[in-house]
Amino acid sequence: MTIAISQTDRLGANPFVVEGPIVAGSGVPGPNFSLGAVAGGDRESEWVYCQLVLASQTTLQPGQWFQWTRDYVASLLTTAAAVVGQRCGVFSGAAQPPTLAGGPVGAITLAPGTYYVWLQRNGQAPALVATATAALVVAETTTTAGQASAPASATATTKAIANVNFAAANQTFTATTVNGSNLLTSLSGLNAGSGPFIGAAVSGTGISGGTIISGITYSPSGVVQSITLSANATANGTGITITATGVLEATLMRPFLSKVN
Repeated sequence: MTIAISQTDRLGANPFVVEGPIVAGSGVPGPNFSLGAVAGGDRESEWVYCQLVLASQTTLQPGQWFQWTRDYVASLLTTAAAVVGQRCGVFSGAAQPPTLAGGPVGAITLAPGTYYVWLQRNGQAPALVATATAALVVAETTTTAGQASAPASATATTKAIANVNFAAANQTFTATTVNGSNLLTSLSGLNAGSGPFIGAAVSGTGISGGTIISGITYSPSGVVQSITLSANATANGTGITITATGVLEATLMRPFLSKVN
């Protein structure tokens, strides 16, 4: 499978652009679409246009889970704040630095303010997942904002997320490491668009514990050329098996919060 990469159904709609911050009198229009507007793209993908109000500086990364009200006001999903019956989906990424920092379809840091975002509710997408078992039979909320979990059995007091399926509990591929460098190159075993994703934890020979993916370089056709890590490799290696966890490929089927476990 591969994640959705384009949106074509509504003229001017771009799921990878965060609009804002909207400041009265600034001349920046907002919203640019009706709240709740739906736009579609490749791989059966659908995005919903929502308002996002941030009280403090917040970093968003691809795969973070959101819920939204019937008025399409979105908030990061947590167990404590989850409302049974509300719809939910993921932030697919941003193609530009809206405020403080950002990059192509990557994590962005937003200043406090009012924003408008396209949140993905259908199709294949990255999903931030705390725990993933081989069976991947349960999807539920966690205490961490924007994060889901996929344990073997439901965790008491969490909220169940219906209509989501994860491709696998982790992703493996091979790469070349250079001692003292934070780049993985000569990648093999990856399919264009299916990951790995920014924020995923990685492990392998010569990779320090706690290392995550902080950046990804793509070719014009979408093939992953190199991966930037949060820490330098500690050894030289060729054809090293790398395992990525924590941000998985998911199939979204208009998920919603179905019950309290």
